[in-house]
Amino acid sequence: MEVRDKKILIADDEPDIVEIISYNLKKEGYQVFTAKDGIEALGKAKIVQPDLMILDIMMPGKNGIEVCRILRSQPAFENTLIIFLTALNDERSQITGLESGGDDYVSKPVSPKVLVSRVNAILRRINKGDEPVIRLGNMTIDSGRFLVLIDDKEIVLAKKEFELLFLLASRPGRVFVRNEILSQVWGNEVIVGDRTIDVHIRKIRQKLDSECITTVKGVGYKFEN
Repeated sequence: MEVRDKKILIADDEPDIVEIISYNLKKEGYQVFTAKDGIEALGKAKIVQPDLMILDIMMPGKNGIEVCRILRSQPAFENTLIIFLTALNDERSQITGLESGGDDYVSKPVSPKVLVSRVNAILRRINKGDEPVIRLGNMTIDSGRFLVLIDDKEIVLAKKEFELLFLLASRPGRVFVRNEILSQVWGNEVIVGDRTIDVHIRKIRQKLDSECITTVKGVGYKFEN
């Protein structure tokens, strides 16, 4: 299925926001469905089986985070992408949303161009499948060979440094919260502290001689392409 043929479900209790987002996504060729609250979103999700959902966090009935948690508990929605709409600078909601299983967030007031760009980017990456090689600018990250190249020059990273870089680079611009990084790189059974992540990030930056990994204060880290 082509990226532009994918189905997107928007759930927000503000009709004006739903209308402008729907209009811009339809212009891109997406199939768009809407819901006015969390309960309707859950019902429509079961019928539509969307590839991506845009959930407002503050919705009546069930809020976006509750909807996300319910969906993530069901195998049918394990691979459904979820983008949250959050109040500007609402850091707590952003963290909670990502930890509940969200893939990205966009702050309100919503910029249609920014949101469409995020949707396009995240669906393009997923559409490539489990490609073991990531190419971003002059950087190549090959998970099959545990190899990092910058301008064809090999950069030697330790195993956890490589896994951490690969995780962040797999979703450029997407913020990974600390608990998520610990779980995916070190595993739930390994007890390490936040300081461990900070040390590894510092070493990666030094070895790459780049600030491509950005600290999102109080939240986590993201890879800037």
